Amino acid sequence: MPYAAAPQTGEPGWGEAQPQRRPEAAYEQTGAMAAQPYDDPPPSGDRPGPRTRARQEARGLSREETMVSDAPRRSRRRSDGGPPEPPEPPVKKGGGGRGGWRRFVPSWKIVVAGFVVLAAGIFGMIMVAYANTPVPSEAQADALAQQSTIYYRDGKTEIARIGKKRESVDISKISKTVQDAAVAIENDTFYEDSGISIPGMVRSVWMTATGQQRQGASTITQQMARAYYDGLSQEVSIKRKVMEIFVAVKLDETMTKDQIMQTYLNTINFGRAWGVEAASKAYFGDKVTAAKLTPAQAAYLAARIQQPNWADDSPALKERFNTVIQYMARQWPDKYGQLPQTAKFPKVVRNASENELGGIRGYMVVQVLEELKERGLTPDEVRSGGYHIISTFDRKLMRAAKEAVKSTTSSMSREYHAGLAAVDPRNGRVLAFYGGDNYVKDSFNEPFDAAKQAASAFKPYVLAAWLQAGYSLKSYVPGNETVPKEIPGIQKEGIRNSHNVGPVNVIEATAESVNTAFVSMAYALPGQLDDVKNLVESAGFNQKRMEADVKEHSYQFSIGSAPVTPVEQAAGYSIFANGGKYTKYHVVQEVKQNGQVVYGEQRASKQVIDPGVAADATVALEEVLRSGTARGQGLGNRPAAGKTGTNNDEKEAWFVGFTPQISTAVGFYREECRTKGGKVVQPINASCPVTPGGKPSKKYSGEKPYSSAFEVSLGFEGAGAPTATWRKFMLAAHEGLPVEQFPKKADIGVAQNIVPSPTPTPTKTPDNPFDSGDNPFGDQDGGDRDCLVGPCDDTLPDGNVTTDDGGGDWGGDGGDGGDGFPQTADGDGIGGGRAPDPRPSGGWLPMTRPENR
Repeated sequence: MPYAAAPQTGEPGWGEAQPQRRPEAAYEQTGAMAAQPYDDPPPSGDRPGPRTRARQEARGLSREETMVSDAPRRSRRRSDGGPPEPPEPPVKKGGGGRGGWRRFVPSWKIVVAGFVVLAAGIFGMIMVAYANTPVPSEAQADALAQQSTIYYRDGKTEIARIGKKRESVDISKISKTVQDAAVAIENDTFYEDSGISIPGMVRSVWMTATGQQRQGASTITQQMARAYYDGLSQEVSIKRKVMEIFVAVKLDETMTKDQIMQTYLNTINFGRAWGVEAASKAYFGDKVTAAKLTPAQAAYLAARIQQPNWADDSPALKERFNTVIQYMARQWPDKYGQLPQTAKFPKVVRNASENELGGIRGYMVVQVLEELKERGLTPDEVRSGGYHIISTFDRKLMRAAKEAVKSTTSSMSREYHAGLAAVDPRNGRVLAFYGGDNYVKDSFNEPFDAAKQAASAFKPYVLAAWLQAGYSLKSYVPGNETVPKEIPGIQKEGIRNSHNVGPVNVIEATAESVNTAFVSMAYALPGQLDDVKNLVESAGFNQKRMEADVKEHSYQFSIGSAPVTPVEQAAGYSIFANGGKYTKYHVVQEVKQNGQVVYGEQRASKQVIDPGVAADATVALEEVLRSGTARGQGLGNRPAAGKTGTNNDEKEAWFVGFTPQISTAVGFYREECRTKGGKVVQPINASCPVTPGGKPSKKYSGEKPYSSAFEVSLGFEGAGAPTATWRKFMLAAHEGLPVEQFPKKADIGVAQNIVPSPTPTPTKTPDNPFDSGDNPFGDQDGGDRDCLVGPCDDTLPDGNVTTDDGGGDWGGDGGDGGDGFPQTADGDGIGGGRAPDPRPSGGWLPMTRPENR
């Protein structure tokens, strides 16, 4: 039975001696240990000895404290005799504790631990992302794009700079001043930071948030990475920014500061130009390079980095300029301390970045680009490759060509079109041409794009085939009618001249351009018309156009039915001026990149006719200027030769002539602009207006133009305006050149008389038989030798203009000239030319400009 509890203070029996208790009882009272049941007492030998006094006092004190405690007694498990309940947590005075909502608030230790774990995780992810971010190896195309320069043939005088204005230079050629200016305003810790600037980012956010100034947080290294390397776009996104930061840090580890600065200053946009070298020249003149910039000029360029498109004298730009000056002085007081007091806002040169294709240079640029495109170098590659291209064009002769044409056409309406091309017969270089006044307003390049019937200017090729076949200049050919009278492909009434002409020799037939003679000569050749066709194709004429014309017009091909361009004619006549050798005409001498020649000159040549053939043909062509259809239009004491040509109804007129140094072709034609109702309107910039007055219109468009071109009579012949223009140009072009002689007459071949030679009459032979009164054509100023198919009008349009014969009358507006065939080189790559590009002014008409296609 358990002991009874001791009486408490004030209760009965308090103070009386209590019955002896088991030693365990004290522990039961205090709850210090669970009560233990009595077992059998241990053997007497095991009883503990008597307690010491100290231990008894301690025991009594413990019991006394137990008795006087005010704490409630703890319940004991009486049902099962188990140990007491565990103690409850202490309760603060007045209640409280971590009850209620406080139970859900973690302790500060948990918060700190969680933050550490989170930070470690984020740091780990950043390190993984950083490790997996590759350093770009490919530069953006725009970052490497450099302007290409096209020069005249001297290799020094610029024609135009095309593409993005940039010239990359080594850091040694960039002044320290402009480097300092860029660092001061864009990234003052550039030389100390690791590619990024935390203070700069914070400052940028603060100034942007407070509206003080919009600043980018990017360092120079970040800007360089974004502008130079492929894969770092300009989009505004956190992903791009983080990647940019990683790349910047890695670049700072792998590149020197000078390398970063060099790439940066060669890449960024300064407004007028990209890169500091091109920008220095663009703003301060061609003589001011990046190495020669003054502190004020350097500060000006650095100020433009933030906003490249600021106007040259923008107030915001001036304010930014002053800021750059102040920052430079603050960061390097020993070098720039006095700069705020001495620096003045610099003056800049006039912006010379006019349209790269404006004026006549556009025609030259496009021809250069076209030729390089055929050789595998695209226009885009040229515009971004930093090439130095030396053309074949002579600056003086280009001006002479324009002046010669304009002086002749100044009194004519815009309906008249003229093209001039001059080629060096010894190497095929196009020295000069006139294609128009302004490429931007009229992109049609007359001497390269306008393919018109050659008319009688084509006859020299028949002459060359005749001599090449072994027949001589002494051969007699028919004057009145062809032999045979009926020739395949010729109209029933046949081809004839306007005069009763007896038999003439080949020189006379050439000088007076006898149609019946050349048709008969072509028919009498061993290969007939094929001999002529093969010869002209070897002399650079478009093979498809030649074949198509032969198929359509048969023997009229021999008197100029085929369409040709002035540049083809100028190059074709080089076989006479250069001993029978043809060199494909071209406009590029050399292309360099980084000082190395990457494209050389294409000078593919072939021997088309024998040198003796060329010499004898030249003898006959000299007579054209001496006594024939263009008599009196020579070059004085300088030997010259050539041939006139006029199409039926004078719709096209030519003169093609040469000296040993230059071969030049001039062609004229006229187009009348008519509306659908038949109203005649004037061209706008040499083209028929697509809309009334060229103004915007909902009714008319390129597919439905307001007016279309119709080719009409010029009112003059080849011996008129074309010959006068040719002479003006050739006189100017030969100034300062030595007088060179043609080879002597070779007298090759044997006479092959198609008709019997005339019976000679005993008359005194004059010094010049072609000026005698016995000229087989009678009055030089009478009759119309242009007419090929009767009836013919014998009235001359102008009494002082010598009439020349021309191509056949094939109906309509001069027949289908065969335009539209792409011009390709002949089989061995010597032939030349390119197809004319259409212009948006209506449907294609036979023998009209290609804009009507």
